[in-house]
This record gives sequence, structure tokens and C-alpha cells, in this order.
Amino acid sequence: MVFDKASFIDEKAIYTALEEGKRAVSRDAVEAIIKKAEQAHGLTLSEVAILLNVHDAELVEEIYKCAKAIKRKIYGRRLVLFAPLYISDYCINSCVYCGYGQGHKFARRRLTMDEIKAETLVLLNMGHKRLAMEAGEDPVNCPIDYVLDAIGAVYSVETKNANIRRININIAATTVEDYKKLKAAEIGTYILFQETYHRETYARVHPKGPKHDYDWHTTAFDRSNAADIDDNGAGVLFGLYDHKFEVLALMQHAEHLEAEFGCGPHTISAPRIRPAGGINLDSFPYLVSDDEFKKLIAIIRMAVPYTGMIISTREEANLRNELLELGISQLSGGSCTGVGGYCEENAKGVRPQPTQFKVNDERPLDQVMYDIAEAGHLPSFCTACYRNGRTGDRFMAVAKSGEIQNLCQPNAILTLKEYLVDFASPHTKALGEKIIAEHLQQIPNPKLRQVTEDRLKQIEGGKRDLYY
Repeated sequence: MVFDKASFIDEKAIYTALEEGKRAVSRDAVEAIIKKAEQAHGLTLSEVAILLNVHDAELVEEIYKCAKAIKRKIYGRRLVLFAPLYISDYCINSCVYCGYGQGHKFARRRLTMDEIKAETLVLLNMGHKRLAMEAGEDPVNCPIDYVLDAIGAVYSVETKNANIRRININIAATTVEDYKKLKAAEIGTYILFQETYHRETYARVHPKGPKHDYDWHTTAFDRSNAADIDDNGAGVLFGLYDHKFEVLALMQHAEHLEAEFGCGPHTISAPRIRPAGGINLDSFPYLVSDDEFKKLIAIIRMAVPYTGMIISTREEANLRNELLELGISQLSGGSCTGVGGYCEENAKGVRPQPTQFKVNDERPLDQVMYDIAEAGHLPSFCTACYRNGRTGDRFMAVAKSGEIQNLCQPNAILTLKEYLVDFASPHTKALGEKIIAEHLQQIPNPKLRQVTEDRLKQIEGGKRDLYY
């Protein structure tokens, strides 16, 4: 069944759960929920509501400890890297939080196919294998056929034995027919941020344009699933409304997708509202503090343990490093958030001022790789699940059975090796080789370990794209 009304977002149930959660908070109740969460079977709406109402510092630390344990249990120390690629900033919406809004006056641009290939080449030479393609909503200046051509242009570029192996798409809610075209173009995940699930706030922050239609936007994943896109990426722009409400609404959306299609969101992104051209943060009364942000990240990890969680360069480096421990499994690196920004930075040596939002982590990808490896993480550029058909409920079945550990760990090691051979600076390469040696020994199956060692030698000899 494909919904055309977002009746699965029940605001009354959310407010009721939050009020009951306030009354139900106690050490015994919280510790019981934490004990349940440790089993990695997820949490109910009422349980999440209780955790969101925890303010005792000792209990918050227990929440963090649980989230860290779940993250390690499911993902180990792996972290997947990607970069956004902005292809057009034309937009007919008037979102009050976005630098691309129709009311902002600047020289708008969409990339030609040659420019898209040039941007892709810059990203490949950084070492990226996975992109998130981004565009504003404008059916005249950025129609679906242009997006499809852009996908083809990215996939056509190859250098140093490298190519983009997965393109995730973040474009406006559209029709089943358009989603079928995206599926045929071999996209990875279809990403659409709800921004806010609160209807009144949604209408206020989207005053004009097609995005104003709450129901059309919120039921987009119903239509994408109807088009056989079963990897969908949800997200909330925290700071538009009460973050406790948003987390519970996000849980309701995930439960709806699970009930209707057998699989909730493949990923959940957690951006916070940031300054952009013409955007004054003083007009947003629900901004989320760092401490509340860390807590909600940990709670989401406990509530949906097998869902990938994404953090962008909206957050500064030190906070991002903390969030990696609390539940984040994917992060962007070396990002530009303006159309044509990678080539412009490459040519001028300085990062251009973005128009959509301010980047707070400006480290180049190689430094991000070094820093997360130094913290003991295993950087990964793996895209194997998508290309082997492990998507949607098939991915979840492999993940929940634990079999994913026999796939992700070796694949992460192999893609890190590719990066070290082809793109890493000497100091990152030395550290990366040490990380590979450590994680190779953690593969429990001797035969799998030996095959992985053999493939590492093949990569040194020039082979690429070896995966399980």
C-alpha cells in the first residue's frame, strides 16, 4: 500500500509519550531500557521517550556507554566515508533555513556534464568512491532527465584505477515514475530529509513551493519503495522544532516503513541547522546544544541499532569525533557545499563560501582519514552490499544474523588498502597499514583472513575493486 497522507505521524501519540516519559523517568526504568537496548533489538516509542527525558548525568553516561557498545557490536570500528556533490542550486522552494531558498539573490548555477565530470575527477583524486548527489528543486532548470544525465556522467569517469562505485541521491520528493528512472540509473540510497515532522512548523518553514505539501513530502519513501528503491535515507534538520518530538516522529516513520515494506530507513542523517546566506540563527528558538545533540545521537543508535547513521561537515571536527563513538557509522570528508566548489577550491587553493550551509569541519579527506585511524577506527570506502544486491530487507537479514561482520570487515580493509596505495599521504599510509594489520587479525575465520591477505597483495600489484 502506498500512502498519500502521512497519517502514520501521530502528533497526539508523540506528545502523550513525551509527557508519560517525563513521569516515568527513574533509575530503575532507565536501567531496564538500557539492558533491553544492549540486545540490539530496538526500542519502543515510550522507551525512547523516557530516555529523551533523562537529565541525570550518571544515567546519561550509561546511555552513552550502551550506545558505544551497540555501535561496536554491529559496526565494529568501521566508518564509511563519502562526499556530497552539488550539481544545481536552482530552487523554487522558499525554505527559511536554506541558503538555496528562492528568495535569496545570488548567481545560480547548474553544472554542465563536463563540469560534473571535472568535479568527479577532483573527488576521485581525493580517494572517494561514494558520492551523495545534491540538487535544489526546480523542474525547469533541474528536471529529472538532467539528474539522470548527471548520474551517467559521474559513473563514466575513471582515473588511477578509481571510479565512483555508488551514487546516493538527495533530490526533492517526486513520483513513482521518476523513482523508477532513478532505480534504472543504478542509484544507491535515495535520501530525503523530512526537515521537521511537526506539521505546523513544517508549514511555517516551507511557506512557498512544492515542498510546502507536508503529505507529499512525508510519503515520498512510500513511492520510492513502490518503485523498488528499498534503500532510503531519512533525516531531520534538528533545530527547527523540539528535538524530542522529532526523534519520536522519526521512530514513527521508521515503524511505518518497517510495517509496510519490511524494512525501515537504510540510513538516518542528523544535521543541525547552520548559518547560510541570509539565514539568522536567532530566529530559530529550538536550536540543539552539543550535549543534547550527543544524547539524541546515542538514543537513536539504541532505538534503531542496524540503521546507518550519518554526520556531515556541518559539525566541527572534535564533536564529530565524539559522535563517531556514540553511533555514527558514516561521515563526509573534504566536503564542499557549493555548486562547482571542488574545482574552484582546486584551482584557487581556498574553499569557496558555500551557499547552502556553513562547513565547520574543513579538514581535507586525507587528514580526516588520519584522524579517525589514529582514534582506532577502520576507514572504509566499501560499496559492496549495494552491488551484490544486499539492500533493503536483504541487507537487514544479513546484518541481524551477524553474517555482515564476515563481509564488512574484509571489505573495509580492502578499500582502505586501495586508498593507501593510490591516494594517501606518507604519514596516513604508514598509520593505515598499521590499522590494516590490526584489523586483519580480528577476522575470526582463518580461511577468510587468508583470502583477504591474498587480495591485499593483489591490490598492491594493481588489482582494484575486490570485495565480498
